[in-house]
Amino acid sequence: MGILGTILGGGVEGLLKGAGSLAKDIRTAITGETTLTSESKALLDGKLIELETVLAQLKVKTDELRHNIIIAETQSQSWLARNWRPILMLTIIAIVANNYIIFPYANLFTEKVVMLTLPDHLWALLKIGVGGYIVGRSAEQVAKTIKR
Repeated sequence: MGILGTILGGGVEGLLKGAGSLAKDIRTAITGETTLTSESKALLDGKLIELETVLAQLKVKTDELRHNIIIAETQSQSWLARNWRPILMLTIIAIVANNYIIFPYANLFTEKVVMLTLPDHLWALLKIGVGGYIVGRSAEQVAKTIKR
């Protein structure tokens, strides 16, 4: 089994090999020396549909792997492994609070305060984290209601 199979499990490696094979077939159909006949065009369309299917399966598999990683982290015996995501979110929130609450008011009284830079990718991470938290909490509430 290759490196992807070792790291992620055989399902992802097989899907990637299938996607690579389909991509080669599509490339051959597009760059072939002969013009595309209606039969070749239909074959190409079929290969594109196959590729979309494989990519959808790959997305499902990667989502499952992400889910399993998060579950493993939350069930870990290590305090840091369980809490690094919340710590990261709180750190980003502290930077946002500094930049938009503390800094503007402190800057009225002194020039010694610093506005921290928050790169765009951390904003995106914050949006994902908050969105995931909201969805997770909503799912918990729905599960409790259904359980009753």
